[in-house]
Amino acid sequence: DVQLVESGGGLVQPGGSLNLSCAAIGKTNVLNCMGWFRQAPGKEREGDAVITRIHGGTAYADSVKGRFIISRDNSKMTWSLQMNNLKSEDTAVYYCAAVTGCSLVPWLRDPGQKSGPINWGQGTQVTVSP
Repeated sequence: DVQLVESGGGLVQPGGSLNLSCAAIGKTNVLNCMGWFRQAPGKEREGDAVITRIHGGTAYADSVKGRFIISRDNSKMTWSLQMNNLKSEDTAVYYCAAVTGCSLVPWLRDPGQKSGPINWGQGTQVTVSP
């Protein structure tokens, strides 16, 4: 089994920055794709950024390109989302996720497009407000 533990999030003013982190615990050697997804009230969960464990390839949603950066530390089995120039529309609950296999862009667009079960973090609230 795999458990994902998130940290970070909170309240920030527009234009500000936040960093989210996720740590995988357990049978982590089976995880090859990691990412960050968000869910705003009344909306479906959608992908922000995803990364592969081995090669570090990345994919970003158009709405966050140039503002968000995903990175990973394989030695610790953690990955982070650095969020810059935050906007009010970024307000949502953010979830980290990890799967056995994926194609980056399809998984970014649809969390169900993956191999094996999907592991989710507990979610962390990000609120962007003056």
